[in-house]
Amino acid sequence: EKLRVSEPSTAYDFGQMINAVNTNKDKAACADLLTVTDPKKLPMLLSNKLEGEIFLIFIQSLEHYLVGKDPGLVYQHLFYLSKAERFKVVLALLSKNEKEEVQQLFDLLSENQNNQYSLEDLESLKKVYEL
Repeated sequence: EKLRVSEPSTAYDFGQMINAVNTNKDKAACADLLTVTDPKKLPMLLSNKLEGEIFLIFIQSLEHYLVGKDPGLVYQHLFYLSKAERFKVVLALLSKNEKEEVQQLFDLLSENQNNQYSLEDLESLKKVYEL
């Protein structure tokens, strides 16, 4: 059964949806959730709940479902994800393979670059992700 997602209005709502997505490892539903979520609200919605597993399902969903369709949205999500509490902690705990997945997503963003971000923007964001 497909998970139904709607635009989250509170950190609690978002947390519930993220937990459901994560439990089922449902990347398509996660992509849907990220599509209806305003990237600017990501730090507020994540509150202090960002963890490695959630970070990775975000990265994988953006890579597999959204980067080809809407690279601008993916860039925005990566930008605001880096402003979330615990971002640095999560980043520090990523394995080599997990870091490579993040790098792959950035490579796809370079290939699909559009007018919503420049390659300079992308380069400075890569530094924030320590790539």
